[in-house]
Amino acid sequence: MISLDKTLISDDLKEVYFCCDLEQCKGACCVEGDAGAPLEEEEIPLLEDYLDEISPFMTLAGRVEMERTGVFDYDAAGKFVTPLIQDRECAYIRFENGIARCAIEEAFQQGKIPFPKPLSCHLYPVRISDLGPDEAVNYHQWHICNKALEKGCREKLPLYLFLEEALIRKYGRNWFNRLVKLIR
Repeated sequence: MISLDKTLISDDLKEVYFCCDLEQCKGACCVEGDAGAPLEEEEIPLLEDYLDEISPFMTLAGRVEMERTGVFDYDAAGKFVTPLIQDRECAYIRFENGIARCAIEEAFQQGKIPFPKPLSCHLYPVRISDLGPDEAVNYHQWHICNKALEKGCREKLPLYLFLEEALIRKYGRNWFNRLVKLIR
């Protein structure tokens, strides 16, 4: 365990090698699971404000779900999550050549909105847990990411480096630089 500021970071971030392999998994993390992706409370008004820019990239079923539930839903613990289409894929999904992708991310990449996909999606396969004054930064192991583990090993890419941009987005460049020093 690595302690940095108010974060407790699992050793998995330095020991696990990981690199998404969308050609192999087909974006299964956007389709599988029992709840939508966790959302930060401050992400909800952004999704509400920019839904018109995001929705053209969504499937028809996703747009219908947005009309039914709005831009967010709740998981079993009452936390904010992305809505699901018929309890399956994320309502913000889009498909490209049989691969599930994020409509929010596409809108961002095309300059339509000023923010990338939800932070929890950007950080995946890491999940952040609230520990009162601290946060736990843990690797979430899921069988659908086995090909990402294989690719990460081939590329010799530790999880913390694969997630560099997302970790900087969450904690800042200074935090990330200090994490790198602690790991090395």
